[in-house]
Amino acid sequence: MGCSISGLNGLYDAVNGGGDVWINENRFKIIRQLGEGGFAYVFLVKEVLSDPSNPGISKKFKDPSHISDDGTYAMKKVLIQNSEQLEMVREEIRVSSLFSHPNLLPLLDHAIISVKVAQDQSLKHEAYLLFPVHLDGTLLDNAKTMNAKKEFFSTSDVLQIFRQLCAGLKHMHSLDPSYAHNDVKPGNVLLTHRKGQPPLAILMDFGSARPARRQIRSRSEALQLQEWAAEHVSAPFRAPELWDCPSQCDVDERTDIWSLGCTLYAIMYGVSPFEYALGESGGSLQLAIVNAQIKWPTKPKSPYPEGLHQFVTWMLQPQATVRPRIDDILIHVDKLISKFSH
Repeated sequence: MGCSISGLNGLYDAVNGGGDVWINENRFKIIRQLGEGGFAYVFLVKEVLSDPSNPGISKKFKDPSHISDDGTYAMKKVLIQNSEQLEMVREEIRVSSLFSHPNLLPLLDHAIISVKVAQDQSLKHEAYLLFPVHLDGTLLDNAKTMNAKKEFFSTSDVLQIFRQLCAGLKHMHSLDPSYAHNDVKPGNVLLTHRKGQPPLAILMDFGSARPARRQIRSRSEALQLQEWAAEHVSAPFRAPELWDCPSQCDVDERTDIWSLGCTLYAIMYGVSPFEYALGESGGSLQLAIVNAQIKWPTKPKSPYPEGLHQFVTWMLQPQATVRPRIDDILIHVDKLISKFSH
């Protein structure tokens, strides 16, 4: 991880969105900002090649499908304030490098650099992470647009989007040790619309991914897990065992299965099945989740078959030990695809 001196000069220029950024020996021009959250900003960037015969960043890619036709990529810039944040970014980079699957967003390159803060001359860090760009936005962006127009995905597209997420998660759950994503939700699913085909779905953001299996053997360990989940796992998609963790239990990949069930509901209806509790007087999101109180839309009549509702309910079992695993989900989704895709 590093950056050339000329790159450092470019990085200072790029703080306000102008100028060029160097990620190791490759140079990128910032086109525009795509999003932001917390201490991170995402930019659309275009590779600057001084020599047309130089393959540039693409010579680093193991998979040729990651090469951009027009030289554009997405760059995530993280402002790192302390050693804990630095460790988290390093862990995200390490974990991202473990995965290689068409439905998981690959990290193409990265650099962590030190920068002097003018006021007190102290050293801070900035991280630059390079990814393929998907300009059609996230499932969350698409859901907002579709809700405003009162539009729905077709049953076939719902199942095809969902199956791709399952395929990506299976890759993570099948590693040794098995990894859980821990934050499966519409905001972490990139969609790319394709003519005559279902949308391409790619799961992103591995900042919360951790080895899936944890043995909890004391009250303090249970509370530690709850505190970690409160910080890293989005509340409307968080499994019951992460809200109220027993002092003696084994937590595994099935926390992701719960989030997957919530996400399938959201592909259909645009929100988590428990978000209604946030708008109710005296409503409690935690109680709704722990008791698996799913609220199905009553009006208009659901555009989806009852089999999809039963599928969601099967994943949203509050008792993790009876919840299905990813292989079971894939078998069932394939049956639904063959039934409803004619």
